[in-house]
Amino acid sequence: MPPRADDTPPRRGAQPRRGTSRDLPVEGDGDAKQSRGFGGIGDARAYTPRGRTVAERDQRTRSPRAARTSDPFRPALQVLDGGQPARRGRPPATPEPVETDRPEKKPPRSRAEIDRAEKKPPRSRRPEPDLDDDEEDFDRRPRRTVARTGAAARTVADRSRTRTTAKPARSGRPTASPRTGKSAASPRTGKAAGPRRTVGGPRVDRAVRAVVAEPPKLANSTRRLRIGAVVALSMFVMIGVRLVVLQVGSSPEDATMLMELRKDRLAEVRLPAARGSILDRDGTVLVHSVEARFVGADPGLVKDPEATAATLSPLLGVSQAKLIPLMKPHKRPDGRDSRFEYLKQGLDISVGDRIAAMKLDGIVVKQDERRDVPGANLAANLIGFTGADNSGLEGLEARYDSLLRGASGERVFEIGKGDLNKPIPGGYEKYTAPQPGTSLELTIDGDLQYEVQRILAAESQRTKATMAAAVVLDVKTGEVLAQASYPMYNAAKPSEYTPTEREDAASSIVADPGSIHKAFIFGAAMQEGLITKDSVLTIGPALERGGYRFQDSHVQDKGTKMTMPGLLAYSSNVGTILIADRLGKEKVYEYQQKFGLGKATGEGMPGEADGKLLTPDEWSGSASGSVPIGMSVDATLIQMAAGYQAIANDGTYIQPHMIKSMISGDNGKVTSAAAPATHKVLDPGVASDLREMMESVVDNDHATGTQAAVAGYRVAGKTGTGKRLIDGQYTSANYGSFIGMAPAENPRYVIAVSADVPKGTGGDVAAPAFSQMMSFALLHYRVPPSTTKAPTFKIHP
Repeated sequence: MPPRADDTPPRRGAQPRRGTSRDLPVEGDGDAKQSRGFGGIGDARAYTPRGRTVAERDQRTRSPRAARTSDPFRPALQVLDGGQPARRGRPPATPEPVETDRPEKKPPRSRAEIDRAEKKPPRSRRPEPDLDDDEEDFDRRPRRTVARTGAAARTVADRSRTRTTAKPARSGRPTASPRTGKSAASPRTGKAAGPRRTVGGPRVDRAVRAVVAEPPKLANSTRRLRIGAVVALSMFVMIGVRLVVLQVGSSPEDATMLMELRKDRLAEVRLPAARGSILDRDGTVLVHSVEARFVGADPGLVKDPEATAATLSPLLGVSQAKLIPLMKPHKRPDGRDSRFEYLKQGLDISVGDRIAAMKLDGIVVKQDERRDVPGANLAANLIGFTGADNSGLEGLEARYDSLLRGASGERVFEIGKGDLNKPIPGGYEKYTAPQPGTSLELTIDGDLQYEVQRILAAESQRTKATMAAAVVLDVKTGEVLAQASYPMYNAAKPSEYTPTEREDAASSIVADPGSIHKAFIFGAAMQEGLITKDSVLTIGPALERGGYRFQDSHVQDKGTKMTMPGLLAYSSNVGTILIADRLGKEKVYEYQQKFGLGKATGEGMPGEADGKLLTPDEWSGSASGSVPIGMSVDATLIQMAAGYQAIANDGTYIQPHMIKSMISGDNGKVTSAAAPATHKVLDPGVASDLREMMESVVDNDHATGTQAAVAGYRVAGKTGTGKRLIDGQYTSANYGSFIGMAPAENPRYVIAVSADVPKGTGGDVAAPAFSQMMSFALLHYRVPPSTTKAPTFKIHP
């Protein structure tokens, strides 16, 4: 397109450029006015080669983040004289504007459109070299300048509006790159830029881009973050190395020294665990723990032990002589200074609160617990009691102490001067939570236990018994429903009774069972087929064995014949010895063991006696006479009751037991006790015949156990009279007993009663108590009365 004549008026007229405040004279012509001059900073900001305001942002790059690293103190624009910065090394040139012909006016384009059309390469941070008039058109170079001068703009109007200048012609000279010294390539073609020549005017010098100074390295936010991360990681590494050195590299002597220094400042307080309860079969509490208080002392903080002991003695119920040594500074067994001592545990809450209100130096009052026995003496001989530290000492409390007590907790903390209860803030502290104990649910029926104890005490007082015991067993399960002793004691005040009074007589007292042992001999002979319930035996008044005379209480003439039920009804010693002779000593010993004699039953009571049996090798000349009738046999009442339970249960022995289940203190989970051991002793038919024969002991008018009868029910049982064995010597008193079952046709319960009395037999001493206990048990459990009558027995055929 031919260049436009110089006199061609601008397409947009001579209106002043936006932002121009006044006209400046054109250099060389003092009268003429230039409509595109600069009048101030406003004009400088308004003027750009594109006719737009130059934004005050980083001109090195288009990235919006680049402004963060620019020099905050560098002016956004450079306003220079003449609108063009002076070049290095040569004076500025003033190009003459050359007007060219342009096509019709086009609407102005946005800068983004112009950039896309020209496809300009990325901007460079490095300064560009001085350009000749032959170099590439200014509009095709990357726009990286911050201050655009008049020369850079070719001193003409913005192309988008006037386009008054023409492209300079190539001069044929390549432009050297300031970095490599080689010819610079054209950003549009990629070829070396050749010389450019002006069209219709002189050569136009290009402006040198203003170089923005590099900001300080630390002004770069990314660099700062990296440096900070490195510093932080370095610190962590140093700390980790130090910890490793302290824990691994330190010598054992250093660790020991630190622990020794700390020990002098440590206080230890035991946190007792909640002890489990003991319940009856219906969940009624027999014994449990209740809230209480304990009083302790820190000997290092007690200022006046004597005065403090005098104050606390009447409240604690402990003598001053015992309190003073606990409150004075002293060493523990491990050589450390004692910092805590119990003065009293299980104290009433009201008393503890009174002591706490005194605020005595070195005295602490904390929450504790103590054992509470709601029933006082109810099952006390079974339950036992605990000590001051809530550990079991006797009875079930001792036998199952490890389950009931749980696991005590502990609090260890550093203390200094001041209150014992306040640890040093930030100091060493270790807390171990206590684990509550497991509760025991017994097979004992609280109501039946109470009634059995009442009856036993009343009958014992009537007969002047020094000792008595009673056991109630469930025939089908072997559960101990009641187990009483006389004398009784209050488990809440065990110290007021003697050890003998606190014994459980049914499991710990060993005695000759006497005639109640005869039922085992008859059952063994019937099981071996030696006799039947219809058998007849000829007896006499007495027998001589090993120099001893054995006779009956109901003396029979020589050659008298008696039936099997008659021998039991009259409790014939002679008839029982003759039947045992048929069995032999080996069989006698075998069946004694089958019926549970000679070893503890394992019902759950601690200290249960094993009893003793004579082995066949130990039989003397008189043993064949004494053993069958229950002499020279050591047994407990619970052992004998378990043997009778086998007879009542159709010949199957079930181990007696009194632990029904265990209840976890943590989650209340109920765990049933292990199933009891069982074994066969007699055939069911033999057991049934034996029970029928034993009914004669109660129903026959001249029998020994008539006082054991229960109205409305058939009863089978046997009386016995023996001797207690104390320290290997027999006492002068009689050990009378009765063991029976009801209803005899289908037994539900077995009750055994024994008493050590100055005189009297089992039929006189124990049978009446049995009758009352069995009557209550049958009514309590609503057992229907017998619907058939007891058979009629003949004593003599």
